[in-house]
Amino acid sequence: MKKFSIVIAGGGSTYTPGIILMLLDNLDRFPIRKIKLYDNDKDRQDIIAGACEILIKERAPEIEFLATIDPEEAFTDIDFVMAHIRVGKYAMRELDEKIPLKYNVVGQETCGPGGIAYGMRSIGPIIELIDYMERYSPNAWMLNYSNPAAIVAEATRRLRPKSKVLNICDMPIGIENRMAKILGLESRKDLIVKYYGLNHFGWWTDIRDRKGNDLMPKLKEYVSKHGYVIDDGDSQHVDPSWYDTFAKAKDVYAVDPDTLPNTYLKYYLFPDYVVQHSNKEYTRANEVMDGREKFVFSECRKIIENKSSKDSKLHIDEHASYIVDLARAIAYNTQERMLLIVENQGAIENFDPTAMVEIPCIVGSNGPEPIRIGRIPQFQKGLMEQQVSVEKLVVDAWIEGSYQKLWQALTLSKTVPSAHVAKLILDELIEANKGYWPELK
Repeated sequence: MKKFSIVIAGGGSTYTPGIILMLLDNLDRFPIRKIKLYDNDKDRQDIIAGACEILIKERAPEIEFLATIDPEEAFTDIDFVMAHIRVGKYAMRELDEKIPLKYNVVGQETCGPGGIAYGMRSIGPIIELIDYMERYSPNAWMLNYSNPAAIVAEATRRLRPKSKVLNICDMPIGIENRMAKILGLESRKDLIVKYYGLNHFGWWTDIRDRKGNDLMPKLKEYVSKHGYVIDDGDSQHVDPSWYDTFAKAKDVYAVDPDTLPNTYLKYYLFPDYVVQHSNKEYTRANEVMDGREKFVFSECRKIIENKSSKDSKLHIDEHASYIVDLARAIAYNTQERMLLIVENQGAIENFDPTAMVEIPCIVGSNGPEPIRIGRIPQFQKGLMEQQVSVEKLVVDAWIEGSYQKLWQALTLSKTVPSAHVAKLILDELIEANKGYWPELK
């Protein structure tokens, strides 16, 4: 059986150890001969890599391991690039959240002005990773789950249309895990879902079990009372602000009770509520820096010091196993049904054919085959037209170095109240992102 070689781009991420543990836990389904970590921040990656090397030696010593900041070394002889980069790290995320909040506008890492700022930082580096992959391993596939996925996906569509890049997001997966628990099912894989939208901006229209029984009535009844809050959540979404996000889904659901919503819709449909319930001095970036960031790095240092992972509290990122499902679908032509971000091309018939939409696809060795959605209702179509225009204008602004287009993108965002406020936020974001964004004229 063929064994695969992978590189994790963003090797210094706090998510990398959990992903490595998840890959090691799935070697029977997806055998690996080589794991490489690649990052442009050597000091940060060295700590994560030091621990990962020990984890791999203990569990699968036959796997070759390497951590590098040299693109040629990283991208030569690989089958898959697993990309989860965060350009500007948490320091820039904090500014993405706090600058809009100053103006009483949603401060969130993928939605509204913060997501736009992050997108402008991410486009160039993602394109650079694709180019490294194509130069050094032209047959490889990139599985990209770097945020903000919607803007990144639109940029790859425009700038590298023939590249073997699959854009995927874990948020619907996290919500489907909760749905399975609400229904008392073993796993989200017991659900067959119909879903459509843009990334972080979508709706479930039909959910059935393997026998074809309609599970929507039971889910709707639960969500109408509790949102997606459950007793036993997941290990990733534990900060207090996440609890609020899952609870608020109850109100988002009430706006369109024919569907079940993605939690991120709260930022667009209830921006005033979000701002009122935000701490302008201490945002989610601060929660992560004081929580996950400190925890993962201290655990990694402990493993390095002890030369052993015994008693380590690092855990398998179960919820990332969709990455293995996706890699297997490509490698073994499994024809698995998965939610991916793909060019619409008529799958949603009354929507822009060039929009990057998040819909179920059948995935095999040639990539994804989108499942036809048909026509969508006016409410969703209107929201999606507005949001996809924001995403397209951001990519225009990046390509053209256009201040005007970026101002238009911010003005059009449903989270921003006026062109005046959009301009104030934009000017401050330009200052904060010096060296990360292209020069805007």
